[in-house]
Amino acid sequence: MKIIGTEEYQKELLAILKYIAKDKISASRKFKQDLNIQINQIPIFPYKYRPSLYFDNENIRDMTFKRYTINYEIDLNKNTIFILSIFNQNKPS
Repeated sequence: MKIIGTEEYQKELLAILKYIAKDKISASRKFKQDLNIQINQIPIFPYKYRPSLYFDNENIRDMTFKRYTINYEIDLNKNTIFILSIFNQNKPS
């Protein structure tokens, strides 16, 4: 399966990385690296994570990573996983 990050996800991730980098640039890089590793494992078992609390769609899932929720959609017809958004668990957008 192919993995595609939406424009919204890219913007949100960039904002998070900039925020982390204010404290420590290496922590920001490590966060992104570890997040990419976890996201790249989604195709192995795409339904591993719970159905989303924010969408009424069985194909949209909520993956947690550190203090963040990552919404992704499984599109079997396109053989693609769309990463929709990333946000702090305490502050859904």
